[in-house]
Amino acid sequence: MKRGPVTAGKFELFDDAAGKFRWRLKAGNGEIIAQSQAYESKESAKKGISSVQTNAPGATLVDLTTK
Repeated sequence: MKRGPVTAGKFELFDDAAGKFRWRLKAGNGEIIAQSQAYESKESAKKGISSVQTNAPGATLVDLTTK
């Protein structure tokens, strides 16, 4: 089975309804897979994106569920 090219995910920076800045991470298929808290400044939101880009590649799963 031949597959088409894999499309990379992307971060989108946007204004929320309260006028704050947020980002969301979309998978290559367009599905939102993560979304940020609200930031007061665009620069802070960009720093949040940078932090995820730096820290997430080796992130582990910590399961805190009780069931």
